[in-house]
Amino acid sequence: MDSFVPCKSPGVDGIFPALLQEGREVVILYLVRIFHACLATGYVPAIWRQVEVVVIPKPGKNSYSGPRDYRPISLTLFLLKTMERLVDRYLRDKVLALVPLHPNQHAYQAWKSVTTALRQLIVCVEKALDQQETNLGVFLDIEGSFNSTCYVTTCDALVRDDSDCTILWWIRATLEGCVVVATLNESYVRLAIYIGCPQGGVLSPLLCAWW
Repeated sequence: MDSFVPCKSPGVDGIFPALLQEGREVVILYLVRIFHACLATGYVPAIWRQVEVVVIPKPGKNSYSGPRDYRPISLTLFLLKTMERLVDRYLRDKVLALVPLHPNQHAYQAWKSVTTALRQLIVCVEKALDQQETNLGVFLDIEGSFNSTCYVTTCDALVRDDSDCTILWWIRATLEGCVVVATLNESYVRLAIYIGCPQGGVLSPLLCAWW
């Protein structure tokens, strides 16, 4: 809980990280029991599955007339995010330690970034130039990767890499039955989502990279 910015925007429950951080001595024992129960039953409380979406205009657009001109940011509950961080630590320390992602996967991995990807590309190009060879490069941009993530494919990847079934059930429960609430043009919108990972979710980057 201490890793969150204290006054970061909360989810629909209105609980700021600062409230959890300042009241840790009181709430931790209760949270541990709740987290254990959620994992044991593969259940996620209904309010945890409510995601408030804030729409932010993308910079550099000539007009803002279409949905792709905006970036949706999901405000999930920090109680859920706390549990997601624990699950994320398990996946990275236990599962990916034995079956790591492909070495050429630079996104959403510790000590890797766009910079390390560019360095790897430069090394390949310089090697080809030194040896007077030709390099063939293929560049793939997955449009809307978060929005297009398939639950079945993600869960299949977790099963393939021997993730604990209890963790698998809980992750699937967090993704399935997600409800998005938003205010658009002074209208309140409530929609059920059946595909994709929430933008801003703690586990979303890893799950998108995994499948």
